[in-house]
Amino acid sequence: QVQLVESGGGLVQAGGSLRLSCAASGRIFSINDMSWYRQEPGKQRELVASITSGGRSNYIDSVKGRFTISRDNSKNTVSLQMNSLKPEDTAVYYCYARIAQTWLAAIIDYWGQGTQVTVSS
Repeated sequence: QVQLVESGGGLVQAGGSLRLSCAASGRIFSINDMSWYRQEPGKQRELVASITSGGRSNYIDSVKGRFTISRDNSKNTVSLQMNSLKPEDTAVYYCYARIAQTWLAAIIDYWGQGTQVTVSS
């Protein structure tokens, strides 16, 4: 089975930085897009940033210039460097990846368990 395991959340003051990491493990043939989502209590989960296997990235407007997504295809990892954090960035952050376990297998969506990021004012 495939697992996505996140690390790096925590409590930080406004203006500070955090780095989230996510490692995919298990039987993996290929990983397509990898992304970070976040969800605040009572709100829908939203896409924060995504990156293709070729390294092309996209961000929501509210994090552009502050967050940087990166991936290491050799290690099946994706990271999110978050700088100049604001209280409105407070949420549970989820790692997401589209993975094929064999070259004939369907591509399946996988989610991490989530990691809390809290930014105090």
